[in-house]
Amino acid sequence: MRVSRFYLDRPLAAGEVILDGDVAHYIGRVLRLAPGAPVQIFNGSGQEWPGEISAVSKREVSVHLQAPVDGTPESPLRTHLGQALSRGERMDWAIQKAVELGVSEITPLFTERCEVKLQGERADKRQNHWQQIAISACEQCGRSVVPLIHPPASLQDWMTDLHAEVKLVLHHRTEQDLGSLRQPASAALLIGPEGGLSASEIEQAERAGFHAACFGPRVLRTETAPVVALTLLQHLWGDLR
Repeated sequence: MRVSRFYLDRPLAAGEVILDGDVAHYIGRVLRLAPGAPVQIFNGSGQEWPGEISAVSKREVSVHLQAPVDGTPESPLRTHLGQALSRGERMDWAIQKAVELGVSEITPLFTERCEVKLQGERADKRQNHWQQIAISACEQCGRSVVPLIHPPASLQDWMTDLHAEVKLVLHHRTEQDLGSLRQPASAALLIGPEGGLSASEIEQAERAGFHAACFGPRVLRTETAPVVALTLLQHLWGDLR
């Protein structure tokens, strides 16, 4: 039987814990879990707390937690995705799938051909929204560590602050063979917007130490590209077999 998993942003310990707000509503009103139902609680630390629902009310759910156990190990390859901002559900989908594929960090990027404008309170709301998507993806896929969604940044600022052993910019006009690169412990991946990165941005990335990389003969959509790229990187250097 599948055990429902829930994220709580707080310290956890064996014993009774009270859930309220959206998570309590989801457990009691959406999933309709009853006392006695098994659950798994995690807080992003890498550990999991098996538990059992002990009481359900209109506004709260009480869970009895057991001693913590180690969660699913993270990929040995740390990946930082720089994803150009896209409209509507495309960005949400890209973030969700990247988390499922083991990404460690994601930074939404403003690029020359990016049509999304975010600043101030609106940018904060979108960042919180994307972080919740990452949390939900972890609940679904079994990860015990939640990837960090950074605030949107300019391409230049992201590249300046970036630390990774291998840096890759997706570019369909190259024949770079990833097999020629030594296996890294960390990798950064730059994905452009729907219209692609400009020639000057690709040159800028290459000057910053990025290798141009092509993952096949077809031009991929901005939300498809990170899925393909992360799958290949995790297969080559991570934990996908």
